[in-house]
Amino acid sequence: MKQRVDPAPAGRIEPVTGFAPVATPDARVLVLGSMPGVASLKQARYYAHPRNAFWPIAAQVLGFDATADYPQRLQALQAAGVALWDVLQTCERPGSLDADIRHDTLIPNDFAAFLQAHPAITRICFNGAKAATLFRRHVMPTLTATLDYQDLPSTSPAHAAASYDKKLAAWSRALKI
Repeated sequence: MKQRVDPAPAGRIEPVTGFAPVATPDARVLVLGSMPGVASLKQARYYAHPRNAFWPIAAQVLGFDATADYPQRLQALQAAGVALWDVLQTCERPGSLDADIRHDTLIPNDFAAFLQAHPAITRICFNGAKAATLFRRHVMPTLTATLDYQDLPSTSPAHAAASYDKKLAAWSRALKI
């Protein structure tokens, strides 16, 4: 007999789940977003929105082709010692805006286990204020590691307050270890 699945309660939406980390065991820098947006979730790729500046900035800083195939871009990041992940494992959020994340539904990723498996990480770079806030509130109190934390301007097209050049300058300093 097939079991009936009830829809989400009124006012609730289906939870979104983030991606697995992209990291080699010797990664030195971890770039954290909050939760992938709709375009990224649909394509199952980090920073897939065509106007997100992450890939052009990372490519310019680390010296690879921003238009390369996604697996090649991931390999270039990994070769540079950069890992990608998100603060949240799952949450409810209509759309892509960080401001719409329902705080009563969020579940952070397991950073204690991740950092234990990646002991060379010395710096965590937050891609935007929401990632930094979520990490500091929901993850940092559970960690014992002493790391360098870098708050960076969001590469999201929703964050137009900072110019590309300002973002590039901040990211250039942070990604080079």
